Amino acid sequence: MKKFNVAVVGVGAVGVEMLRILKERKFPVGKLKVFARSERDIYVDKDSYHVLKVDHHGFKNIDIALFAGTEGEKGAAVTYASSAIKQGAVVIDNGADFRMEKDVPLVVPEVNPKDIKKHKGIISNPNCSTIQMVVALAPIQKRLGLKRIIVCSYQAASGAGRSAVKELMAQSKAVLDGKTVKPDALPQQIAFNVFPHIGGFQKESYTSEEWKTVKETHKIFHDDKIKVTATCVRVPVATGHSEAVYIETKKAMSVSKLQNLLSKSAGIEVVDDPKNGKYPLPINAEGKDAVYVGRIRKDPFVKNAYWLWVVSDNLRKGAALNAIQIAELLIK
Repeated sequence: MKKFNVAVVGVGAVGVEMLRILKERKFPVGKLKVFARSERDIYVDKDSYHVLKVDHHGFKNIDIALFAGTEGEKGAAVTYASSAIKQGAVVIDNGADFRMEKDVPLVVPEVNPKDIKKHKGIISNPNCSTIQMVVALAPIQKRLGLKRIIVCSYQAASGAGRSAVKELMAQSKAVLDGKTVKPDALPQQIAFNVFPHIGGFQKESYTSEEWKTVKETHKIFHDDKIKVTATCVRVPVATGHSEAVYIETKKAMSVSKLQNLLSKSAGIEVVDDPKNGKYPLPINAEGKDAVYVGRIRKDPFVKNAYWLWVVSDNLRKGAALNAIQIAELLIK
């Protein structure tokens, strides 16, 4: 089997998950380079990796450069992607910086794999909350057509990085000990609290995270006529985003047929037996690759309208796994 030289840029929560998944999926890695802001050694599970300080000259002979990216701030790809491309690498970027660029494909392999062929050196990963939603909705879009999407996301602390997870744990302990806490990594107290504030507030008082959901969904589905609106909420969960997704479709389908359609679709696992307490939970999705869908039901008052509850590990399918699945498409 042909092997490919791979670079992973960033060793935060997503970068570590990329290293883990490359090994788990037996990606045909020839030479592996790991880059970050400073040189050091790290362990991922029981494996040791030497991390090099990233610079513009480090991508020689690299075939695929996986940039872990950082939501909410400029990622390393802004600085180093052009150098990697000039040295022959294809860049797969998890950050937000290039997603809406006209010449940059925004790819979820289960949804729009053909878009990968349009790349000019860089391919973008969508936002974590967008990825799981479009995976769940793509079979419905293809079969029934989508008119409207209303989504409320309940997003884990890890979506804001390791520092936010540490803050969740430290604040939780402090509150239980009767101490006062102050937010640092996040805009509000995360322990025993929820707040509708992910990203900065922009036009129409929507946050950047909410606008990502709208614009990225339009780009991935190649349809900006779908009416998409979102409220994104941070919740005191370490890993795993949850979404309550309300859709209106052009055609009708019974709930049982909808469950069957989704259960046979790539990347989706249906868990939908609420009477017996079975529905997707972030605690069960952690460390798993699937997008879990449950609580599938009709709106009794609106024609061709349905609710779905969608859960996935935001560090895996929402970031690292999706990037590596793009790399797997590339090498095919």
